[in-house]
Amino acid sequence: MSINLFAGALLNYFYNNLLTHIPVHFIRISFLRLFNKNVHPSAVILMHTRILNFWDIQIGKRVIINQYCLLDCRRHRIIIDYDTDIGPYTKIWTLGHMPDSEKHELYGGDVIIGHHVWIASNVTILPGVKMGEGCVIAASSVVHKSVGEKDIVAGNPAKFIRKRNNALSYKLSYKPILE
Repeated sequence: MSINLFAGALLNYFYNNLLTHIPVHFIRISFLRLFNKNVHPSAVILMHTRILNFWDIQIGKRVIINQYCLLDCRRHRIIIDYDTDIGPYTKIWTLGHMPDSEKHELYGGDVIIGHHVWIASNVTILPGVKMGEGCVIAASSVVHKSVGEKDIVAGNPAKFIRKRNNALSYKLSYKPILE
């Protein structure tokens, strides 16, 4: 095992198992930005959110990631554009196993989330999904394929419900205190 691999594993462990439990947002975001300048300083990542390989994530301006989310960047990236709100208990996967593989082979791909996307609570997003700007994902949905601009989807698997009627001009503003 290389020293870089060990150091990376140690930093991930430190962030995910210690820092995410500290109720001071500034400490968590400062630590992430120390190792990843692609995390915007105005982003909010609330307590108990795990980011696997946090140096492969890109988080834009005024993004809010609520409590108890899991963001998997082990082999592929997650890119989250500005003014996006991700609800609690959401899981974003970039890596999975092929169910028909005799060798339990992996498959994966980047997850790209456009600006002004609203992901409600307890959503699961699978590898390789692209979410168009302004789309809305209803609570407890499982997103297995890409979602179009301003589409509202719901269910397992997530299906198109209707188009969102919103100019997407708002700016999220949340300043956590002890969260």
